[in-house]
Amino acid sequence: MTPQTSPTSQTSPSSPTSSSPQSAAGPRGRVARAVTTRPRLLLLLILLLTAGAVVVGGGVAERMSSGGSQIPGSESSYATAELERRWPASQPNLLLLVSPRDGSRDVDDPAVASAARDLARQLADEKTVLGVVSYWQTEDTALRARDGGEALVTARIKGDEDAVDDALEALEPRYQGAHGAVDVRLGGPAAVRHASQEVIADDLVRAEVIALPVTLVLLVVVFGSAVAAALPLLVGIVSVLGTNAVLRVITEFTDVSVYAQNLTTALGLGLAIDYALFLVRRHREELAAGRDPGDAVAVTLRTAGRTVLYSALTVAVCLASMLVFEQYFLRSLAYAGIAVVLISAAASLVALPAALVLLGHRVNALRLPVGRRGGNPGAGWARLARLVMRRAPLFAVGTVAVLLVLGLPFKDVRFGTADDRQLPSSAEARVAQEELRNEFPGSPGSALAVLVEGKPAAKALAEYSGEVSRLAHVVQVAGPAGRFVDGKRVGGKRVNDAPPAVGYVSVLHSAESASPQSVSLVKKIRAVPASFETSVTGPAAVLADTQHGTAERLPWALAVIAVTTLILVFLLTGSVLLPLLTVVVNGLSLTAMFGAVVWVFQDGHLSGALGFTPTGDIETALPVLMFCVAFGLSMDYGVFLVSRIKEEYELGGDHRDAVVLGIRRTGGLITAAALILAVVMVAIGTSRVTNIKMLGLGVGLAVLMDAMVVRALLVPAVLRLTGRATWWAPAPLRRLQRRVGLEEEARTTYPDIPTRTERPVSGRT
Repeated sequence: MTPQTSPTSQTSPSSPTSSSPQSAAGPRGRVARAVTTRPRLLLLLILLLTAGAVVVGGGVAERMSSGGSQIPGSESSYATAELERRWPASQPNLLLLVSPRDGSRDVDDPAVASAARDLARQLADEKTVLGVVSYWQTEDTALRARDGGEALVTARIKGDEDAVDDALEALEPRYQGAHGAVDVRLGGPAAVRHASQEVIADDLVRAEVIALPVTLVLLVVVFGSAVAAALPLLVGIVSVLGTNAVLRVITEFTDVSVYAQNLTTALGLGLAIDYALFLVRRHREELAAGRDPGDAVAVTLRTAGRTVLYSALTVAVCLASMLVFEQYFLRSLAYAGIAVVLISAAASLVALPAALVLLGHRVNALRLPVGRRGGNPGAGWARLARLVMRRAPLFAVGTVAVLLVLGLPFKDVRFGTADDRQLPSSAEARVAQEELRNEFPGSPGSALAVLVEGKPAAKALAEYSGEVSRLAHVVQVAGPAGRFVDGKRVGGKRVNDAPPAVGYVSVLHSAESASPQSVSLVKKIRAVPASFETSVTGPAAVLADTQHGTAERLPWALAVIAVTTLILVFLLTGSVLLPLLTVVVNGLSLTAMFGAVVWVFQDGHLSGALGFTPTGDIETALPVLMFCVAFGLSMDYGVFLVSRIKEEYELGGDHRDAVVLGIRRTGGLITAAALILAVVMVAIGTSRVTNIKMLGLGVGLAVLMDAMVVRALLVPAVLRLTGRATWWAPAPLRRLQRRVGLEEEARTTYPDIPTRTERPVSGRT
């Protein structure tokens, strides 16, 4: 079918367009005029804003939280809030693991018991602590290790996550270690969360130290010039600092996950460098075509700048889709993602062009004996594109088959939640939790709590407690009606049938808190009939509600990504078919990532080499985050490629030639950008926290697969099969796209690329 775009005439390499590129109308023309006429003023303003961002964002890490998995309004969230309001001691978040200093004694030794009681009284006197309960007070066997070598003191630190962290900072040095005849280790959810935040903060600094110099070396190799190489890195640093300031402001109004800083570093460096790399490369091409620096910047903004703008909008929308989820873990990552993408694009489209105007031809200064020298740039990519297009069905089917096989492990995915095993094995909080998991019949830190409402009679509550205690994996049920094991009350009977004063029961169980067994137990407890209202909470209940809430909102997030991607790619290309192909191809590019996540992090392959402990499941929300980030980055490279192919098609009118030239001009660029972004993600993946490691390594793999396999093999094969129909659109939609789509203007040819009049790209006469 005949395309409805007409190729524009080609100009001579030595004669750029006769009208000044800076005189163009529209937003891009106004930006170009501002950048080229007042570059020093713009850079001064950006320098002041960056300095302000350093001041504002300096303390952002201290304001972040490591929670955020609960679904607001869910049964577990409601029960948690009510229990904290009415009986805050019902859910201990701090556990003191007490053991005799003399290994020959047990916890019932008089000297040990005396020291432990003193310790419990000291903890109860702390203003930030309430609900202190110890084995030596209750003689509850659930608080004593099976071999009698350890026992527990449980407590709750008051306040929200920030208050708990502040209190734990003060409590830890006073209670960790030796206390007379006993040794103490701190565990429980508060200690695990606090340790996670400290490890993540330290690992983030190390990731930046690794990523920045390696990235600079790669940029020098790409450009062969120290000046050109430094520009993208500076834009990336500005983006990270600016986003940290935005996050610091957001923390004044809502909770922000500590994971947001890792995402900020990864995307701030990765995307800003991608955009700057694309713009600097195009600017140098325009200089080589004979333009003066001001005109070169103007043309760069109206061509490559348009691509960067569409790419940024697409990535921002993919990340914004996480706003449809209710847990603040994902919502805060959406805040960070939107901010870092928009700041990266703004810095690339304003600060970078201003610097390029001032540098002029000095952008090529400080040439180094590395990088590309002479030759025919992109020739290898052109040969590969021609080979793929000659065997298009074979490459299309073969690539899709390989990607699907790589994704097969994901069919066996099991979703869970993070626990202490996310931490390095040397972390004190993890050591304490492992003792609790291995040596105690059940840990209060993972117990389920059932909120009881309606003032039931003690007899009815006893019958309910006995029924729950009969369920598989339940160790005991404790509440105002007594303690129950296997349906029987232990430790005495109630003497009256009056309504109880305390409206909750605690369910101690032996199942892993993040296991399918514990989730199943929650469902069974909720199904136990009762003559009063019950609401179940606890780690396993939170997980069950999170899985349900995430699954319920996931279709909406996917719809947001799909619809907005289709619209933006249509506005970019004017094609009806190309947006559909882009969404499908981008989805296929993520299969290897999801397959590797299950094969490595769930099943434990390579766990020794990568230094983590597999738990047999994957954090429920993490695949959602990885999909949104990786799909957005995949779209980033997809937009770069199809934009250049469209430009070549409008210039020459031959579909196959346009595909070859588009890949020729962007293949090396996309590969370089993917390598740099992969370096950043792998640096993030060196974290000692398993979920951060999974995020960094998984997205890094997805980026490399997309750039080196999907863009190099699958895309040219598919475009060869679709042919000229790739560019078709109904006339009404074509007119709409021309009005709204910020059409790209014709470019010059470049002296290092043979024109079509010199040699047919496809080899046809």
